[in-house]
Amino acid sequence: MNAQRWHGHVTGVAVVGCTAVALTVTGTTAQAQSPRDLARQTLPAGDGWASYGTGTTGGAAADAEHVHTVTTWAEFKAALAAGGSAPKIIKVKGVIDAVADGCEAFAAPGYDFDAYLTKYAPETWGLDTDLSAEPADSPEGLRRASAVNQDKAIKADIPANTTIVGVGRNAGFKGASLQIKAVDNVIVRNLTFESPVDCFPQWDPTDGSNGNWNSEYDTAVVYGSTHVWLDHNTFTDGSHPDSAAPTYFGMLYQQHDGELDVVRGSNYVTASWNVFTEHDKTILIGNSDSESTAVGDRGKLKVTFHHNLFSNLVERAPRVRFGQVDVYNNHFVADGSYAYSFGIGKESQLVAQHNAFTLPKGISAAKVLKKWSEAPLTADGNHVNGKAVDLIAVHNAEIPAETLQSGAGWTPTLRTKVDPAKAVPGIVGARAGAGKIC
Repeated sequence: MNAQRWHGHVTGVAVVGCTAVALTVTGTTAQAQSPRDLARQTLPAGDGWASYGTGTTGGAAADAEHVHTVTTWAEFKAALAAGGSAPKIIKVKGVIDAVADGCEAFAAPGYDFDAYLTKYAPETWGLDTDLSAEPADSPEGLRRASAVNQDKAIKADIPANTTIVGVGRNAGFKGASLQIKAVDNVIVRNLTFESPVDCFPQWDPTDGSNGNWNSEYDTAVVYGSTHVWLDHNTFTDGSHPDSAAPTYFGMLYQQHDGELDVVRGSNYVTASWNVFTEHDKTILIGNSDSESTAVGDRGKLKVTFHHNLFSNLVERAPRVRFGQVDVYNNHFVADGSYAYSFGIGKESQLVAQHNAFTLPKGISAAKVLKKWSEAPLTADGNHVNGKAVDLIAVHNAEIPAETLQSGAGWTPTLRTKVDPAKAVPGIVGARAGAGKIC
């Protein structure tokens, strides 16, 4: 699937009031920058949590030596490594495939999926013993070795003070996993990401009553990092939707993880004008309830989501632990696979205001909220199918066993313009996603 099809398939609407942004491709030679050059733009003041304190400027201050245009995965990884943490700009031209040689390129010698299925079938292996003790020369051992090969190949470590920006309307990545780990000041804009496919999911017989397939590789991970701005990107399963995945051992052969995770003490993140579509476990804020993780997460995980389109997702848009998360002016469009949007997790302080929800017939507004732990939230000014709805009240009325408390205990101040909820579907539909920066 090419990037042009991604763009049309994901949004399903014409560009209104926006024009394609053309950037001058000059290799590593910088030319005079116009005010409209995306590569030099920084997060506006007051635009969500990523504007807090020092703000987010990415690589806007890069000199000519640290401006790169890349068209291949190897060029992209080389540009990331060049110059350390000095401000850098990486312009992505076209669609870069991190798995261009196919899954076979990562397979360890001797790995055979049919042999894996034969050995670990529940009728022979059972459902009581996991595969962790399997030796290196076993089908599971060979799967592990293959997974290590893929892990090294498709992950890209993003350094501090970096801007990664797509050139024009048809730039992006397939099968890549961006690792924004233990750094400060990163901008990612105007890119379409087709979710990485785990070539070697692991079968865990002990996961649930029937066993389960577990996969790795989030599209983007913000891990222990600060001041990150993700803007006008499109995240999609693209040519590998879960609906097309096979079933083995009676369970979906799951090859996707999340589209965006913000975890392990990350802080000051703004996600604006993105499209998140065609995915199951979409966004995780905080990855564990454990006390050891909580020590690093309490007081952090401050994230803003505004003017994003969440379309045809199952769950986690987002699921929140610990953080003060501000979700306003987003449009949520559900289909028959919908489970919930907001997951209310341990010690979370979610504020969800002035959002619009488009739910199909037969799906109640009570499903928008999902209670995982006791944590109060603020949810007012939201519309469902064009009408004002108190999301907490309708949830508590229809799901009394999971009563939610109102009042997150804080008031967001880092917002730019707040649009009325009734206008959000039109505004977001016209302007969210890659290739639509006005």
